[in-house]
Amino acid sequence: MSGELLPEDSPSVKTRLEKIIPSYYRTPVIRGLIFDLDGTLVDSLPGIAAALNHSLEDLGLPTHSGEAVAGYIGDGIETLVKRALGSDQSEHRAKVVAGFQEYYSRDWQKGTFPYPGLMEFLEEISQKEIPMAVLSNKPHLYTVEIVEKLFPTHLFRPIRGHQAEFPKKPDPTTALQIVAAWGLKPEEVAYVGDSTVDLATAQAGKLIPLIFSWGYGTPDDFPLLDSVADLKQAIFS
Repeated sequence: MSGELLPEDSPSVKTRLEKIIPSYYRTPVIRGLIFDLDGTLVDSLPGIAAALNHSLEDLGLPTHSGEAVAGYIGDGIETLVKRALGSDQSEHRAKVVAGFQEYYSRDWQKGTFPYPGLMEFLEEISQKEIPMAVLSNKPHLYTVEIVEKLFPTHLFRPIRGHQAEFPKKPDPTTALQIVAAWGLKPEEVAYVGDSTVDLATAQAGKLIPLIFSWGYGTPDDFPLLDSVADLKQAIFS
């Protein structure tokens, strides 16, 4: 991930966003930020790929490159495993899921790292008393454990992973519950993510979509943020 600003002759982030985002997103005043986790706050691909491939190897099944696994991420463990197995090996799904959970619970810290530059940015946002939350399709227990171990505990309230009683993203229900709890309007809150799922979540809830270019499942034909500096410009300029 680059921490560089765009070249001076490049259009500003605001200009690039306004070319494609509907009018209710233009020149917004951002009063809250909801973040995706995998591919947005943390590079978790090494840990996810290792746990998935260990589980597949245990059953004598073909493993996958990190690049391939990146394309499977974003919709939870069941979908990750379903994509990795394909239709020909679907009878192994339950065992692969169980194996993944065993390996990932034990070893995720060996392959999960905050992206450079984000920690300083998050502290700056916190000092401005702008509320921040995490909303992920990763299971809730993993989401909470990862965020609480890798980031200062005061940064995010709430931290939400997927729970059976709530729909997964791109359904915006949980995001809108967070917005309402903050006493804000959807158009005052940005959803910061890295994937087509995150973009669809923001659009469904009429949140402001801010999408990084360095994650997993990056959308086409949408203006992306290439650095933390881009994110700061989108929020504060």
